[in-house]
Amino acid sequence: MSGLVVVGVDGSASGLAAVEAAAREARWRGAGLRLVHAFIWPAMHVPLGRSFPGPPESGLRNMVERLMAEAQERARTVAPEVDVARAVVTGEPLTVLEAQSRAAELVVVGSRGMGGFVGLMVGSTAVHLAAHGRCPVLVVREQGEGAGPIVVGVDGSSAGAEAVDFAFTEVALRGVDIVALHAWTTWNAPMTAPQDEAVPYANEPGALAAGEERLLSEALAGHQETYPGVKVKRAVVHAGTREALIEASRTAQLLVVGARGRGGFAGLLLGSVSQAMLHHAHCPVAVVRGTADSP
Repeated sequence: MSGLVVVGVDGSASGLAAVEAAAREARWRGAGLRLVHAFIWPAMHVPLGRSFPGPPESGLRNMVERLMAEAQERARTVAPEVDVARAVVTGEPLTVLEAQSRAAELVVVGSRGMGGFVGLMVGSTAVHLAAHGRCPVLVVREQGEGAGPIVVGVDGSSAGAEAVDFAFTEVALRGVDIVALHAWTTWNAPMTAPQDEAVPYANEPGALAAGEERLLSEALAGHQETYPGVKVKRAVVHAGTREALIEASRTAQLLVVGARGRGGFAGLLLGSVSQAMLHHAHCPVAVVRGTADSP
């Protein structure tokens, strides 16, 4: 761990909820908190100072200072013991926050910023960071976090394995239960080769379900020994992955998924399941990229 949580600040309602969530994460982790605002206007040569004949507090620079001051006050209210730093970086949010993620153990953003289109559940910054960030990305909605367990999607992929690691770390920090959910259908479950070459290449009745149970057990192996006080509920569901995770998110305080699953197309940095969770989950979503997915 780098000892740093980064949060994007833009003044939106979900952005302020993200600041509060980031402050809690920094407190739990014993980490510092960095409030980052991507200030794009200097790059566009827009006047930043006081507008005449406007009041002394007018102007883009003063506006940003007010945004940062409000965010810092929110953070200190939630976690007064956390060391809070402020950074106003010239550039557009996608590039600035991706660069900030290189030095962080977690980046937190709101689901939709000030420039979001009405009707969209999640903005382009959140989707971009989930695909390109160099550390786990936590996307927070306006209503913030509720009660309930942490739900982690398990699929046997490398990103899925790192998502499980992240989820257990969060569970230990928060002191809550975890639901490890693996969803499968006959279309996405791999077929194992028959032991006898003379036998048709097909799974025997019940073999698919047993194989999926085994996949979940293997994905969780060692974690319960590492976190003996954590209560783990295992759920193997014969259903579509997206539908199962969205339904489970209704009663969760956090949903954790890998950026790309085992069925993803090579070259894609963000899979369809993780994108669907960002848009449709009923709780905050953490997207974890596997080491193999990093550029």
